[in-house]
Amino acid sequence: MLPNTGRLAGCTVFITGASRGIGKAIALKAAKDGANIVIAAKTAQPHPKLLGTIYTAAEEIEAVGGKALPCIVDVRDEQQISDAVQKAVKKFGAYTIAKYGMSMYVLGMAEEFKGEIAVNALWPKTAIHTAAMEMLGGPGIESQCRKVDIIADAAYSIFQKPKSFTGNFVIDENILKAEGIQNFDIYAIKPGHPLQPDFFLDEYPEAVSKKMESTGAVPEFKEEKPQPQPKPRSGAVEKTFRIVKDSLSDDIVKATQAIYLFELSGEDGGTWFLDLKSKGGNVGYGEPSDQADVVMSMSTDDFVKMFSGKLKPTMAFMSGKLKIKGNMALAIKLEKLMNQMNARL
Repeated sequence: MLPNTGRLAGCTVFITGASRGIGKAIALKAAKDGANIVIAAKTAQPHPKLLGTIYTAAEEIEAVGGKALPCIVDVRDEQQISDAVQKAVKKFGAYTIAKYGMSMYVLGMAEEFKGEIAVNALWPKTAIHTAAMEMLGGPGIESQCRKVDIIADAAYSIFQKPKSFTGNFVIDENILKAEGIQNFDIYAIKPGHPLQPDFFLDEYPEAVSKKMESTGAVPEFKEEKPQPQPKPRSGAVEKTFRIVKDSLSDDIVKATQAIYLFELSGEDGGTWFLDLKSKGGNVGYGEPSDQADVVMSMSTDDFVKMFSGKLKPTMAFMSGKLKIKGNMALAIKLEKLMNQMNARL
């Protein structure tokens, strides 16, 4: 286990889902340093199947040396989040660390708040034993899982890093190896038993691990001169862009205001663009009339999978299938647009 250093004493940590599971484990780890914990979760009354409420979590946090502020928060309700933040500021002063459930937003916020706030994503390499996993996985699933302690230790390691450590997709096992942890059986529910890969990493965990170790998954923004492309042929890519074009509207253009360039390799590849700045929007093969705000490089197969909802943009990026250059906040806007089109593709 990663030992506590006391460095979070006096820090205020805002944690969603802290009434049980991974959120509570992170809260307890920070509380042992003497941190202030804002417990932002929905469960105020005991649940018949899921143990723990925001109030029982508060008792546990204060029992190990932390200070707790239980707040009823549904993360889908912006007003509840705002109210909880105001309560935290009133009780503890401005909060310094937050844990939310996020993915692609990490890249946009890391760029937006660079030098002010560090923004990172933390992923488990294996399944983690929680009440939710127990319900979804059925009997015996716990033997294939690790304890929530591994996520708590990994989060604790991130909390202690400087603001320059930002824009990273961190895998729990990798960051703990960097901290000197070698024996991961201590985190296993059943040491020695084969572990279930995390649902979001099970398709290519080794590729993700190697990418994290070598680059930290921090996006590069180096501009490259596009290479001449072959003439496109009709196929899945052309069909995808045709459906995208049929889906465009002035409202989408107004809400997005960006030009995307796709550098696709493989059959039907080449340079394609999606113009969401011009009136009504436009798509086409070749270069757009104005400079692109975001350049995405990937294979044609992965492009089609991504726009049809079969490949999550976050996982495409993490595994090296997708390379992004330019404005990351605008790249995130495109992900939202993809979600709207998935049903048609």
